[in-house]
Amino acid sequence: MNDELKTKLDSLISQSQVMLFIKWTPEMPQCGFSARAMEMLIDAWIYFESFDILSDEDVRQWLKEYKSWPTYPQLYVKWELMWGVDIMQEMLEEGEFDELKEKLS
Repeated sequence: MNDELKTKLDSLISQSQVMLFIKWTPEMPQCGFSARAMEMLIDAWIYFESFDILSDEDVRQWLKEYKSWPTYPQLYVKWELMWGVDIMQEMLEEGEFDELKEKLS
């Protein structure tokens, strides 16, 4: 990964305290996993920004290698990768979304 692409990924991740990389848009998610990830955040009243990985092939390919997580969606909280939808589901079931909301306040 070149420096320009790393800077671009860093910039995207830092756009919001909660950044979700998804397929397509929040209004029209292209995959069920992206839709579920957004639903969990919305239901928990956690504000997030999103980026459509299908809109930029470089971002889509290199973000998987950036933090060694091969699938989407990818959730970043305060610039740290929180993994994908399965981990998000576990966090929700274990009440960790409440802790996450406190961390963001």
